Amino acid sequence: MNEVTFFDSLFNDLIGNCAAPAGSIYYTANTPKVDVKEENQSYTIEMELPGRTENDVTIELNHDNLIIASNQEDKKQAKEEKKNETKYLLRERKYGNFKRSFCLPSDVDSDSINASFKNGVLTVTMAKKLAAMPKKIAIEAAS
Repeated sequence: MNEVTFFDSLFNDLIGNCAAPAGSIYYTANTPKVDVKEENQSYTIEMELPGRTENDVTIELNHDNLIIASNQEDKKQAKEEKKNETKYLLRERKYGNFKRSFCLPSDVDSDSINASFKNGVLTVTMAKKLAAMPKKIAIEAAS
């Protein structure tokens, strides 16, 4: 499995190659973009979440699916729209809720997954399982 199909959550949702509850939706239109890196000993997901804090985001591991979600509503935006004080001429920044799922490869050590949040960037690091070392089998003489 290559890195592109491995981390492409939309592809995974359409094909359904990870164990997930039936009817689950793991990709929404407001989903922030991510960078995914593979290093010798780990994988790293970086997701830009400007205006959010670590309290606005949840991360869940369900079988081989890593689910990142946020249920933050932009209160200022809702207030402005309610009062009709602001008329946007151009609006490119995304607000609202999102949910995104990543199908993890078999070499991820699920006990080692950790996350940090700094300057609006969520970083999830997943160590790879240690590869099994070759084992010598002793041969006993038959009597």
